[in-house]
Amino acid sequence: MKSILDRKVVLVGGKGGVGKTTVSASLALLAAQQGKNVLVVSTDPAHSLADAFGVKVGDKFTPISDRVTALEIDPDREVSAHIDRVTQQMKRFTNPDLFPEVERQMRLSKQSPGAQEAALLERIAKLIDQSERDYDLLIFDTAPTGHTLRLLTLPEAMAAWTQGMLRSQNRSEEFEGVLKHLSPKSGKDVHNPMANPDQHASDGLSERSKAVSEQLLNRQRLFQRTRRVLQDANHTAIVFVMTPERLPIQETERAMKALRAEHLPIGGIFVNRVLPEDADGAFLAKRRVQEAAYLEEIDKTFAQHELVRLPLLSEDPQGLAALSSFSSLLSSVLGTSE
Repeated sequence: MKSILDRKVVLVGGKGGVGKTTVSASLALLAAQQGKNVLVVSTDPAHSLADAFGVKVGDKFTPISDRVTALEIDPDREVSAHIDRVTQQMKRFTNPDLFPEVERQMRLSKQSPGAQEAALLERIAKLIDQSERDYDLLIFDTAPTGHTLRLLTLPEAMAAWTQGMLRSQNRSEEFEGVLKHLSPKSGKDVHNPMANPDQHASDGLSERSKAVSEQLLNRQRLFQRTRRVLQDANHTAIVFVMTPERLPIQETERAMKALRAEHLPIGGIFVNRVLPEDADGAFLAKRRVQEAAYLEEIDKTFAQHELVRLPLLSEDPQGLAALSSFSSLLSSVLGTSE
């Protein structure tokens, strides 16, 4: 699994409470030790990244060390900002008499299913699109598994939704013109939202239609690029963190099945908090018997994936010094050189 740090994007996923943030932060420090400029981003509402580093982070680029920068995305704030942007865009093409209704509908949409994931996806897509020019590696410390799965499977759905916004207006001659220009050419399927729109798709449209078309085209292209990046195994790796326990095993198995169905590249699994060999006592002896059974199950269930075991530590690694020690441990088990 040592090659995961050679990718441009690494997403760290898993059940809540298994050590995703510790692994994410330590991977960032390890990559920095190898000379990479790293941006580590938390999409988890719990915001554990600041706790791990012992530094106030928040929704701004925060220097952690010479080569590591951290960012915590606030999902609620992101939804509000996303809704505000969409509202302003809609007002550009709406009769002023309808502004109060537009604002009311957009306020209601903040609570709609998928609103948070859609807003986060757009922010993540822009981060991937823009930050790769400034950083050698982007590491995403993601929210618990279910939330992350919905997020990772959204790009195609969002591209389809964007395409559908125009297709649903096909009774309007003006919007039919927009759809015609949005439709891929050279015999491509116009109903395929992931097909590339023509580079000059807005040529010949009225100024109003051109503005609508260009906004939708830019949005569609952004999601298409994100989808391609996430599916490229040479560019992206999705790694899981789990503990040798029943629920994390089951949740990880379901998540990996869902990712394979979406053709998303799985980079391996960190099995965290494995009892060390020198742990003694009757209680731990019984615990080790149970753990051995789970470790055997993990080896069988995930045999096609690379597994890396990380020991249970006497205390949680918090702060740069402790995380640096943990990153050295990662380096040894991954077989990397600093």
